[in-house]
Amino acid sequence: MASPKKDRPYFDAWLRRTGRQFAVSGRLTQTAMALAREDGDTIDAWRARLRTLLEGQEVPSLDLLTRIDALLAGPSKAPRHDSSQGSLF
Repeated sequence: MASPKKDRPYFDAWLRRTGRQFAVSGRLTQTAMALAREDGDTIDAWRARLRTLLEGQEVPSLDLLTRIDALLAGPSKAPRHDSSQGSLF
């Protein structure tokens, strides 16, 4: 008898979105490198853990989930101030 699937729509949506982002060549490795640099574990260990997360075999902590999202989002872009044009006022 199969056990009923846990109701976790937000995590399932995160898995789909993150899976699409990691489908881009090198994205998973870049994320693994950043996490290894922050946490001190190896890149290979993080690569394996990220794959485990994407397969739904492990549910990450909320902290890890938001860190992965932040890394995938990239650096925030500050508004550019063009000083070559004069002020209107």
